[in-house]
Amino acid sequence: MSNKETKLTSVKIIDNLYKNFKSKVVQNGFNLQKLVNRSIYLYNEDAKFETMIHNEQTLTNSGSCF
Repeated sequence: MSNKETKLTSVKIIDNLYKNFKSKVVQNGFNLQKLVNRSIYLYNEDAKFETMIHNEQTLTNSGSCF
């Protein structure tokens, strides 16, 4: 995939969520980029996934609307 087909972004992630994610995926070759791309794909293609994401209430707002 060329750079013309990708978009560099910057996002803030809740520290403890990221640490837990890293500890789960460190040995299996999965990474944040794969998670983000797959999540965005599912969000765009699967109405149930989109609804599930919008209805998630576990995280609390902290000024950045997590």
